[in-house]
Amino acid sequence: MRLKKISLAILAVAAACSAGISLASSHREGPYIAGMPKVDGTDLYMFRSYEPGRDGFVTILANYQPFQDPQGGPNFYMFDPNALYEIHIDNTGDGVEDLTFQFQFKNTSKATALTVGGKAVKIPLINSGVITGVNPGTLNVRETYTVNIVRGTRRGGARSSGTNSTGGSATFDKPVDNIGDKSFSAPGGYAAYANQHIYSLNIPGCATPGKVFVGQRKEPFYIAVGKIFDLFNLNPLGAEVGGNNNDLEGKNVSTLALELPISCVTTASDPVIGAFTTASVRQARIVNGSPATGLGNASREGGAWTQVSRLGMPLVNEVVIGLEDKDKFNASLPKDDAAKFADYVTNPVLPALIESLFPSAKAPTNFPRTDLLTVFLKGIAGVNQPKNVVPAEMLRLNTSIPPIAPAAQNPLGVAAGDNAGFPNGRRPGDDVVDLSIRVAMGALCVLTGPTDALQVGCKPSDAPAGGLALTDGVRKTAANFGSAFPYLTTPLPGNSNPAPAAGTTFP
Repeated sequence: MRLKKISLAILAVAAACSAGISLASSHREGPYIAGMPKVDGTDLYMFRSYEPGRDGFVTILANYQPFQDPQGGPNFYMFDPNALYEIHIDNTGDGVEDLTFQFQFKNTSKATALTVGGKAVKIPLINSGVITGVNPGTLNVRETYTVNIVRGTRRGGARSSGTNSTGGSATFDKPVDNIGDKSFSAPGGYAAYANQHIYSLNIPGCATPGKVFVGQRKEPFYIAVGKIFDLFNLNPLGAEVGGNNNDLEGKNVSTLALELPISCVTTASDPVIGAFTTASVRQARIVNGSPATGLGNASREGGAWTQVSRLGMPLVNEVVIGLEDKDKFNASLPKDDAAKFADYVTNPVLPALIESLFPSAKAPTNFPRTDLLTVFLKGIAGVNQPKNVVPAEMLRLNTSIPPIAPAAQNPLGVAAGDNAGFPNGRRPGDDVVDLSIRVAMGALCVLTGPTDALQVGCKPSDAPAGGLALTDGVRKTAANFGSAFPYLTTPLPGNSNPAPAAGTTFP
């Protein structure tokens, strides 16, 4: 979530409203990407696996395709077969990827037909009956993907294929989205069906296999979107839990999930890794005005891969980067951040906007904001900062810090003494909205104390509101998510749209 998810209405007032763009956290954060939902990255999570017996692994979850209504048929939310989805890992701290996992998709129609009046006519649905198993005959469209591993830079490094540990195939099946309860009425329902698509992943060069899962999940991000966009129409010092509704509770999302051996993603000299995810499309597209029968041939793509989406730390592009530079940020590389976008971090607009709406919440006075530069572009010294760090925006994780069992996890992460949580990576239950608001208002200046123990370059007196428990009133915990890979929960079924109350009339 590229400094994305605090999605404060304040920034929305200054930018979104004036431009007519509907932004929400890491969703639809730039003018261009708003029109390309299939390649719009929404959130990135990275943490030491806390499933029992898996603490030697790192889990990375990259979510795409925002605001999915469960009742999304008849095509539902397949990935773009003309796009390249990537998860990048930097294990040397220089802002350049050293290891990349590339996902590419293929959608194949089975042209299922029914005999009607003596003629075989293709059905208009994605399934023709109850779905069980992997690629059953009742599934009319098979969606598959490959995982390529690149060591070195993503376009110039050495490429190899990830394979299924069972059978050795380089092609993996993606489960169809949760069409509805009737389509998955077999024992175990959709959860049992989707779990059959968790694969053991052979990674060339790694002695231990990892895991991979790609599929629809219930939207894990939580935020009071509606009230935030209505001029922050809530009490920022109100109840942290249950004060407001999670406006994304009824949505789903599409997830790329990896569980990787720590020994395969770190170097011997440094346990800290950084990660970011990108999506790219071909440079040119020609629309076919008379497409042939089949899937995905209404256009023809060609030319070099062109990056259109980028996601690392939560909320960066939403509430830090200026409106005119949002698409530029999405197309940029982390190594160039200090030269292209540093002013947005060192002299941020968001705290000033918060103060304009809530005069008692005084914005920090330390300029340049070295505390924000540290947390978002470098990592915190002694927590998740690489030894030879180059300022670059990405999610960073110290893999030497042990994972915390779900019941003991604190949603406020490092700020609450739970060093296995945000901003040391990010777990599904971490409250990045509240944390990002507080950090923007100088929480690190207060936490570092008069001796600057966190080495963030400020002191408590620089941040008059840095100790306030600012909140959007929405909070979940690890208990709201799974305790095993892929951790995110079963997506909402397509038949979940509630019926109107008795006596309801419509104009």
